[in-house]
Amino acid sequence: MKILICNDDGVHAPGIKILAQYLSEVAEVIVVAPLEERSTTGHTLTLDHPLRVVEISPKVWGCSGYPADCALMGLAEIMKDDRPDLIVSGINRGANLGQDVYYSGTVAAAREAIFHGIPGISVSSVLDFLPAPTVKHHYETAAQFIQKIVKNGAHELIAPMHLLNVNVPNVEIEKIEGMELTHLGFRHYSEEIQRRHDFRERPYYWIGGVYKGSSRQIGTDCWAVEQNKISLSVLNLLGQSSEKIDEWKSFLNQL
Repeated sequence: MKILICNDDGVHAPGIKILAQYLSEVAEVIVVAPLEERSTTGHTLTLDHPLRVVEISPKVWGCSGYPADCALMGLAEIMKDDRPDLIVSGINRGANLGQDVYYSGTVAAAREAIFHGIPGISVSSVLDFLPAPTVKHHYETAAQFIQKIVKNGAHELIAPMHLLNVNVPNVEIEKIEGMELTHLGFRHYSEEIQRRHDFRERPYYWIGGVYKGSSRQIGTDCWAVEQNKISLSVLNLLGQSSEKIDEWKSFLNQL
């Protein structure tokens, strides 16, 4: 089995190194990841200037672009003659829950592979983006879980144009309270914009929204991780929905 690993935290991030270590025990692993951190860049592709790729070490490549660029570079160039059976993107430093999946570079890398017919899994460790120095990162918990589901063929259950998004609580594996198949919840942010001034008294701005908690609805990814459970969300990338379909049909008939 061959696995392409990407992320958005960068090729030197600890999460991707631990993920590659664990998956190398069950598969041949190739890493293609950004040369610098590209968090919260969504599904950006570099179309207006060249990309550069650097071989960091055997089977590990750094790319000057974004996470989706890395997935595409891995599939269309580095592994073009020996395509992977699966792409795993992560382990992200921080949660990718609720609507955050639309901002996430981690999710975007897996989604890009799916657009090219390769099953994709995105995986995140649910910890604060800027944790206190005393908070331990338990990337091994997420890595062990991904190794287990890959070894047992989870990628074979991922239907075309679907993505598996996994969020793992940042605790020792012994403290995990189980697993849940979930749907996306909703996370609340303060939407604060910080206005500052430079030395010439010209204004500039930082998007400084603070996380205010989730909707906490039972069955959502946000709810599951709050129960110290691993959340697995199967996402339909075609965006189709049966929600209010009869109401929509009635609406169109009245036009």
